[in-house]
Amino acid sequence: MSILEVKGVGKRFGGLQALSDVNLSVRENSVHAIIGPNGAGKSTLLNCLVGKLIPDTGSVMFDGQSVLGRAPYEINQMGISRVFQTPEIFGDLTVLENMMIPCFAKRDGAFELNAIPSMMGQKDIVERAEHMLTEMNMADKRHDHAAALSRGDKRRLEIGMCLSQEPRLLLLDEPTAGMARADTNNTIDLLKDIHDSRDITIAIIEHDMHVVFSLAQRITVLAQGTPLVEDDPENIRGNPKVREAYLGESA
Repeated sequence: MSILEVKGVGKRFGGLQALSDVNLSVRENSVHAIIGPNGAGKSTLLNCLVGKLIPDTGSVMFDGQSVLGRAPYEINQMGISRVFQTPEIFGDLTVLENMMIPCFAKRDGAFELNAIPSMMGQKDIVERAEHMLTEMNMADKRHDHAAALSRGDKRRLEIGMCLSQEPRLLLLDEPTAGMARADTNNTIDLLKDIHDSRDITIAIIEHDMHVVFSLAQRITVLAQGTPLVEDDPENIRGNPKVREAYLGESA
């Protein structure tokens, strides 16, 4: 059963056709990777999925409901969370305070930074944030300022903040970008644990093939804004169309 259905999506920016007749089906509770060379349209597609862009043509359905024309916060309420290429955290706040923000928003639906002091006195919010930090193996860093974290820990914190919203679909835009190999491998292990322990679907855009083949159960390859092939990982590795798109080799 598919939880995300993209049908006939097209998007143009002036004279550039960024996406053309994109069809994509993401199975529920799977890990689905979207890959392709630079300029293939991956980020444009992701922005269409989360409401940052409205496609010129086609439809995007999540669990039978259209996401088109919805504000990003509405899409989040539907059960979709996104992790951006650059971790989006509050560097001046502690790790615990960062984790409390989505826990508070999940309960009350709104948040302002000046609410932090009052949040510290709300036992259920603090306990929920502490629980998430434990799950992310970051409990020992709860009082550290987020700006001082390593790239890998910043990503781990951001993923935990997304999970505190209890999404059904987690979208990850190059989550290991800029990481050392050790942090990359730790992020792979974290995402495997999340997928195994939660009722969640993960869709990932990633250039690092080590990450893709370590995680993905299904892979869609984009080239020049159009799906080139969609298949299981073992069939993607040696596909001549994929080699041509990435390496310029003749198919």
